[in-house]
Amino acid sequence: MIHIVFEAANVGVLQQAMELDETLRGEVVEIKDDFAVGPLGDIYQAEGYQQRRDWWKTLLEYSPYTEQLQIVDDKLAVHNLLKQLDEDTEAEVWIWMAQNAHDVCSYYWLMSQLKEYQGRVQVLYLNNLPFLNEKGQLFYPTHLHEIQPREFLKARKLARPITLSEFEVDPDEWKKLCQENAMVRFLEGGKKIVGKEVHFFDKDILAHTGHEAQKLSKVLHNTLSKMKVQTGDVFLVWRIREMAAAGKLELGGDWNKGWKEITVKLAGASSPAPENA
Repeated sequence: MIHIVFEAANVGVLQQAMELDETLRGEVVEIKDDFAVGPLGDIYQAEGYQQRRDWWKTLLEYSPYTEQLQIVDDKLAVHNLLKQLDEDTEAEVWIWMAQNAHDVCSYYWLMSQLKEYQGRVQVLYLNNLPFLNEKGQLFYPTHLHEIQPREFLKARKLARPITLSEFEVDPDEWKKLCQENAMVRFLEGGKKIVGKEVHFFDKDILAHTGHEAQKLSKVLHNTLSKMKVQTGDVFLVWRIREMAAAGKLELGGDWNKGWKEITVKLAGASSPAPENA
């Protein structure tokens, strides 16, 4: 059994669940890219793949994750996955995803490459389903890592094979999204993804940026903790830099010293010393 997840935090919680149920045990593979943002044109071709890597390289500059691009090779992960399936004809793939654009877009990207293994690929989509939190209260998770390990024992019952029909229809939906090549993708419900403008999350950033300079880390924390729809901090920082270039924000500090040195405020506002993060 090979488990596929789409966020680093999901790996640990699934491994904890395996300790509670031996029948779940297997290798956990993380697809690291976030296909809910960024260019997708010709994503399965060398040119399109390189264009996307170059885009991520721009975003990761000055970030705490500058080395991350060197360890993200999802094409190699899929190559190894297919090799395992060919060598072990009894092996099954379990694709885990929660109700968010990151997981669903990554599912589309991955499953479009697995049609030859129809019947051996299970999907577990925790779509609008209630679970118990650590206090025993019902809640509706949007990310796998929000679920308690013991609750995965219930979640595993949701596993079902990806149908032949889905292997026909879903890649076509993904192909349309790739051709549209919007810079942000939004989950409307179920598995329906729609493209949004690149500035889709700007309003969330502006809502938590004031006339007085704040540390970038504080702006990020406040924005991410209150966003109704989540995206990554690297994408948000890129948007902050783009809004600064457009004259909507003013930035202070030296980017060469990393995010921790940067301050942010609304453009055209005078400001005393920056607040601490």
